[in-house]
Amino acid sequence: MSTMSDALPHIRFSRGISGSIPPPGFFIPRASDTRLNTLFNLMTSGEGVALFQDMISKLDRRQLHTMASLLTSDSDYFTEVVRNKHGSRRVQKLLGISDDVDALFHAAILRRFLHVMTDKYASYVARRAMAVFDQTKKYAMYEHILHHALDIARDQHGCIALNEIITDADDPFYRNQMLDVVAHNALSLSNNASGNFVVQHVLKLYDLRCTHNVAVNLRGHCFDLSFKKYGSYIVEKLLEAEGSMDVVVGELLECDGERLMRLARNEFGSFVVVKALRVTQTNRIHLFWDLVQKLMPFLHLLRRSHGSSIANILEACSIATR
Repeated sequence: MSTMSDALPHIRFSRGISGSIPPPGFFIPRASDTRLNTLFNLMTSGEGVALFQDMISKLDRRQLHTMASLLTSDSDYFTEVVRNKHGSRRVQKLLGISDDVDALFHAAILRRFLHVMTDKYASYVARRAMAVFDQTKKYAMYEHILHHALDIARDQHGCIALNEIITDADDPFYRNQMLDVVAHNALSLSNNASGNFVVQHVLKLYDLRCTHNVAVNLRGHCFDLSFKKYGSYIVEKLLEAEGSMDVVVGELLECDGERLMRLARNEFGSFVVVKALRVTQTNRIHLFWDLVQKLMPFLHLLRRSHGSSIANILEACSIATR
């Protein structure tokens, strides 16, 4: 079909569904799969979503159901549609229209759940589904999220989708369950290129229970994490929270002076030490002076490169105590 507007009239939305679907990346329907081929072109066309919305508004309930049946008739076919930028947007427009249509898409999403959640465009379909599906369907999706949480969190697209779902979760039980999975696996996730974004995200929610659990599971590892770019972000977030600050500062104070100096001169660790000094100066003055005392012998080294901000704080302390 040359245009989207030409395509819809050529799809016969009858009750029968036939045709074999090739695997992902090989969608080349046979001549007998005309409806599937036409529907695929319709769903993945570069023409505007608004036009598609107008087109589906003219379909009755039976036609919409048949359209959804075709789209979900094969898991590979469905996955190829939602992995397409335009296909994802148009499937989202079909969600929430009716319970019977939602039931078809719900089943299709669950059959390829991990593939959907870890794809750049398909994951938007899952996120939209979580917003419009009824409670029973949402609960089933939450269970799948919990089952696949670590694999989703460690994926470059999955971590973004998981963060959004955690933020938007409207069920306290499942929200806490997701936070617990992240917190209990905080160490492995913090050392993962994508997983660390999920740990950072849950800390930004300022959930006291979750923050405490993350701190407990990272106790003894904060020093090493502080040498890493994203790990240092996580440690800084822990320093901002009242309940976890003592865990991090306590670990820093357990280090001998030379180790703490190395951290203070590191391009990422220096931010952690600065943060530790600033938060303790405000909230834990005795810990602040303990850190100052430990760092002061290395003032001449800290004046150089990444430790310069720390040196400024130490010099201000020297002047104040004269």
